[in-house]
Amino acid sequence: MKPIYSAFVLSSLLVFATGATAHGDTPQDGVKVGDMSIMRKFAPTGALEQQAAAQYAQTMRQAEQKNALGPDNNAQVIRLRAIADKIIPHALKWNDRSKQWKWEINLIGSKQINAYCMPGGKIAFYTGILDTLKLTDDEVAIVMGHEIAHALREHGAERAGKATVANLGVKAAEIWASYKGYNPNVVGSAAGGLAQVSMLAFSRGDETEADIVGLDIAARAGFDPRAGVTLWQKMGMINKNSPPQWLSTHPAGKSRIEEIKRHFPEVMPLYAHAKGVSISSLPPYQTNVKNIAPVIYSAN
Repeated sequence: MKPIYSAFVLSSLLVFATGATAHGDTPQDGVKVGDMSIMRKFAPTGALEQQAAAQYAQTMRQAEQKNALGPDNNAQVIRLRAIADKIIPHALKWNDRSKQWKWEINLIGSKQINAYCMPGGKIAFYTGILDTLKLTDDEVAIVMGHEIAHALREHGAERAGKATVANLGVKAAEIWASYKGYNPNVVGSAAGGLAQVSMLAFSRGDETEADIVGLDIAARAGFDPRAGVTLWQKMGMINKNSPPQWLSTHPAGKSRIEEIKRHFPEVMPLYAHAKGVSISSLPPYQTNVKNIAPVIYSAN
């Protein structure tokens, strides 16, 4: 056997990590993404949520010490929490555990263009993403739905489980190489490189899934899914030097826009229903940046 065989073994383990799923309830209408990965079972979900809560609390304390934590009466904090109040009830059906989460949302003063939702429903937005992108309420809802979807689909636990499997594969490759008389460092390095590229692909898959589930949640809450297109058009304007898609943990902007549009037939009826109108009566979505064209969707 050749050293490349160990890489094949590792690749097989990682393919299993991607393909293996476990039963998880999802809504019958709207988007379809399949069951959650069984790889999340390789990480203690409850422990991750406790760790996330502790880390979140520490981050908020540090922000408060720097006078960077948005107070309860801050207009943007009030806005974010109002949007969250509309979104969260429609998120719970994606994960039974989320009904017991102690949801929180806070705003941190920072130029970072970032937002996240930790396991357990701990949400943070940075002023940079609101101010730099001049996000509309619909675009905020798309970002928030996306980040919440990561937590609902337990992507943190899934990635931790996949990393455990990958590390076991690398160790197995090194042991096998040593047994066969090959240099374990060389084989381990090759196997580790394969694991890294594979894990990047897993992360891109998680991002796509979060985009899709986030669209569904936002639409049910009465926010326009077409804002997902303008969000990524805005992001593209400020992110000219992004890495190639195949070396990134996030899908490229154009790919995300096409994927979002592909799911319009599933989410636009949810949005129209939430607004109490027919799809045909919905006007084009116009964001607040003049050189971004209106986004039109026709069910015909």
